[in-house]
Amino acid sequence: MALGQSLRLVLAPPHRAGYPFIAIGLAVAVIGGLLLGSWLFWLGLIFTLFCLYFFRDPRRVPPDREGLAIAPADGHVVSVMPAVPPAELGLGPAPRWRVAIFLSVMDVHVNRSPVAGRVTRIAYRPGKFVSANLDKASEDNERNALALRLPDGRDVAVVQIAGLVARRILCDVREGDSLDAGERFGIIRFGSRTDLYLPEGVRPLVTVGQTMIGGETVIADLMPARLPL
Repeated sequence: MALGQSLRLVLAPPHRAGYPFIAIGLAVAVIGGLLLGSWLFWLGLIFTLFCLYFFRDPRRVPPDREGLAIAPADGHVVSVMPAVPPAELGLGPAPRWRVAIFLSVMDVHVNRSPVAGRVTRIAYRPGKFVSANLDKASEDNERNALALRLPDGRDVAVVQIAGLVARRILCDVREGDSLDAGERFGIIRFGSRTDLYLPEGVRPLVTVGQTMIGGETVIADLMPARLPL
């Protein structure tokens, strides 16, 4: 079973953001290989296989229970701490629990909504490209932040953050769109970080070092009574 799951992950169809890169790799392999020799064929083939792997977009099955916040990305948790959401989202100055997930180039880079809710704000901010596993990446790096309004009126924030190698953040939703928990909303190319800010008073159930599966791993239960930080 584990082998079958691994094969399904590796052989998952690519996200459409990868189509241009895959096409370039194939063109280099076929056309370049015919004109300039086998070394260019192998170079193009290796690049194509890497892009197929990097842009893979496997199907995910969210937990069948309302009131959960789930991982917005694959990767491992590098920080769990109270922090103020990005100012550009207008969610106020009060700190709330933030879970930061680092995505290496080997992880699935498709971002998924952590909750069922409505997109009330999308804000892009240019910035630096320091390594995404550093805490200062949340403040300094280029980012795209989304505020999601829960049916009960509380807000969740999820932030796509560029990394040392990642230079392009793609967001496929607009303000006013409604998302289901686990629904795809974007992708970050080539190494990155995704931060999740929980509603005020909600504590995360994960810790630093845990591996996340985007769209499936439970990060927090939103239903218990609200507790102070």
